[in-house]
Amino acid sequence: MQTKKTICVYCSSSNHLAEKYYKLSEQFGQRLGKSGYDMVYGGTVVGMMGVIADNAIKAGANVTGVIPERIASFGLKHPEPMKVIVTKDMRERKATMEKYADAFVAMPGGFGTFEEIFEIIVAKQLSYHDKPIVFMNFDNYYQNLFKMFETVYENKFAKEETRALYYISDNIEDIFNYINTYKPEKFVLKW
Repeated sequence: MQTKKTICVYCSSSNHLAEKYYKLSEQFGQRLGKSGYDMVYGGTVVGMMGVIADNAIKAGANVTGVIPERIASFGLKHPEPMKVIVTKDMRERKATMEKYADAFVAMPGGFGTFEEIFEIIVAKQLSYHDKPIVFMNFDNYYQNLFKMFETVYENKFAKEETRALYYISDNIEDIFNYINTYKPEKFVLKW
């Protein structure tokens, strides 16, 4: 019997965002749970993280929170009945989340989200994994970042084939369709 697949969600932990981001989080969490997926994420109760986790749990997903000791000590650990893994630091947190994940989705987020998704893209580029990676470009949130990506390609800091390492979508249904139909590709190493 095949076990349920798990989506790793990277996103904001800020409680000071426009309401549209929390609404998106609610919809994404509900869709994730209703799709039969489980979820691994940063383990907090705040921001988009907390909203996505709450809604995924309500929709039937098993949610694993991975939170570093320091952040847990701030009282930010999600209280819902779910699996919580407390790690020594951020590096261990990222490695643990990657280990549990069958796919990665970067929702809108800040520097932590950028750092997490970039590490996963580089790991795929270097053939450490072949899992789907998706940017949720809701309301063109990542558009300026993608312009920077174009500068990288134009100046040959990355091969054109690198575009296939990740997928860009502004639509929840499209994200799940991509993950559901994803077929790993063989990538040529960057050298």
